[in-house]
Amino acid sequence: MSNIEAASVSGAVAASVSTIGWGGEARQSFALAWPLIVAQLAQNLLFTTDVVLMGWLGPKYLAAGTLAGAFLMPFLLFGVGIIGAVAPLVAQARGARNIKAVRRIVRQGLWAAILVATLLLPVVLNIRPVFTLLGQDPEATDLAEGYMFVAAWMLYPALGIIAIRSMLAAFDDTRAILVITVLGVVVNALAAYTLIFGHFGFPRLELRGAAIATGGVNLFMFLAMLVHALRHRRFKRFHLLARFWKPDWTHFRAIFRIGMPIGLTVLAEVGLFSVAALLMGRLGTDEVAAHAVALQLAATAFMVPLGLGLAATVRVGIAFGRGDRDGIHKAGWTALAMGTGFMAITCVIFLAVPQLLVAIFLNRADPGNAVALGLAATYLGIAGIFQLADGAQVVAAHALRGLSDTKVPMVLAILGYWAVGLPIAYVLGFMLNWRGTGIWLGLAAGLAFVAVVLVARFAMRERLGLLRNVPLDGTGLAH
Repeated sequence: MSNIEAASVSGAVAASVSTIGWGGEARQSFALAWPLIVAQLAQNLLFTTDVVLMGWLGPKYLAAGTLAGAFLMPFLLFGVGIIGAVAPLVAQARGARNIKAVRRIVRQGLWAAILVATLLLPVVLNIRPVFTLLGQDPEATDLAEGYMFVAAWMLYPALGIIAIRSMLAAFDDTRAILVITVLGVVVNALAAYTLIFGHFGFPRLELRGAAIATGGVNLFMFLAMLVHALRHRRFKRFHLLARFWKPDWTHFRAIFRIGMPIGLTVLAEVGLFSVAALLMGRLGTDEVAAHAVALQLAATAFMVPLGLGLAATVRVGIAFGRGDRDGIHKAGWTALAMGTGFMAITCVIFLAVPQLLVAIFLNRADPGNAVALGLAATYLGIAGIFQLADGAQVVAAHALRGLSDTKVPMVLAILGYWAVGLPIAYVLGFMLNWRGTGIWLGLAAGLAFVAVVLVARFAMRERLGLLRNVPLDGTGLAH
């Protein structure tokens, strides 16, 4: 996602970072970030809507849907990371005014989407043996399997969206992306409400209805973006589907070469939270439902520093290419201050009114929700504390991407999430019997570790040689 959005806005920013003060940098960073934040929030609202509606069905349905989503999401986002490599490749072709290359890259991106979805499909459909091995509740496993057998097919349109969206974003057509995403939210809400509860003459399908809505809205969004790309006067010249069957192995390999590290980085973080959900599944239905509610609220708040991080990639990257060390300093630290500042506000809100927030997802009038509500409020308090670390790590990671520093941050992320966060979550949750509270403290520890090392890496960028290739005369891009 970050590469897609960074490519989409990089061509629109021409001002030198070093010619403005801290206040000017903050204004320009926010102006760059807010459309990205809105788009991210709209995308997240798709999943929030499903969580709310499944919560209205009851804790066991919310738990099953959460477990299924926790199993599917790492594979989906891994694929998104791979196909996201289309964005920088299209941006490079745009810079070279190579129309044929644009068509070939997008075409191979669609090929890659089909291949990745086909490879992932049998993996996600084998949810039952995995959940049985992990000791998940049998009833939750049955419900999750029914959901997955329908939802898994969304992989094809969901990854196809990334290929088309990458081209639209690389040509600064973010308005179309935003409009289609918002329409997708509306379509998903109506379809899910209708099919889950059986309104307007449709049968009551419960979790299967949620899965049908999810797959349907992804197909709708893919077709809408494809039609826009084929019919808009700006993109018709590319003839995207011309000779679709013709391979271009150079671009096909490039997508996987560039996209694989992106996918692995995303997988490291998302995988940790998915494993945490599976660990919650060993504790009980109420714990999983509470985890889903707290995590959804935290994920919604996370969209703001993520948008600021995407802007930081562009702002730092511009300064990096201009050989502007002062600009790099201002852009990176301004984004970090804004990201952590916003998360400090959400921290206070999460700690002050947790019961009010979790009641959005679970009905307080239902006595059967009492335990889940109490647990969700507790987890949300811990989420409030790790908000600061979460905001810092995502902005720092994106600022480092602006310096073309991606391999070491990937290693640090994997180390922090899996060698620090997961062991602590297991020890506190199960060996010390702190249960869900211990698991959430482990998540917080992993995020805190990653935040500290990535912020320190950005602060020590000169000493670590990350700027050694920055041209000092501002005459061109770093090599």
